[in-house]
Amino acid sequence: MAINSNLTDSDLMLRVANYDSKALEVLYDRYSPLLYTLIKKIVEKKVLAEEVLIEVFAIIWRKIELYDSEKNNAFTWLVSIARNKAVDVVRRKKGGAGNINYSEEFENRFIIPRLSQTIDPLDLNTASSISGNVETALNNLTDAQQYVLYLAYYEGLTHQQISERLNIPLQTVIAKIKIAANNLRENLLTEGE
Repeated sequence: MAINSNLTDSDLMLRVANYDSKALEVLYDRYSPLLYTLIKKIVEKKVLAEEVLIEVFAIIWRKIELYDSEKNNAFTWLVSIARNKAVDVVRRKKGGAGNINYSEEFENRFIIPRLSQTIDPLDLNTASSISGNVETALNNLTDAQQYVLYLAYYEGLTHQQISERLNIPLQTVIAKIKIAANNLRENLLTEGE
């Protein structure tokens, strides 16, 4: 049975929750370019990014029951899984995962996001339409603010790891990230006016 590719993300997620593989294919076609770009920015190698992308969709298929359809935020859930998985792969390749085994429990705790009710729902079309605003808002941050956000988001470093890498106090890192996030938010609000 063919699936209408005009279905909303929510409709597709509900169909995937019923193990409709055609819905997963449509979701893959819709999101794989974006998720691949994000993953490649984190892992840097093309082949590894392709492998991680496949793993991400396998996780989505296996863990769809952990998606909270009431939050209606498939975009953020999918992007968060891709980011979390890519960061974990990089950490493991660098030996930064210590002796933590990748298990179902680990995946549920560290790869699958728990989205806040306060996050506004976002879909792919909306995200695409504001991407220029996000880029401008990021560019309006200082270099230091951009860098701490990069370290936290793309490299997945903890506040402590950022502190050690930059050789600055932990409280300074926490303050810099908070200020950068607030400035980014303010810049986005200004761009949207």
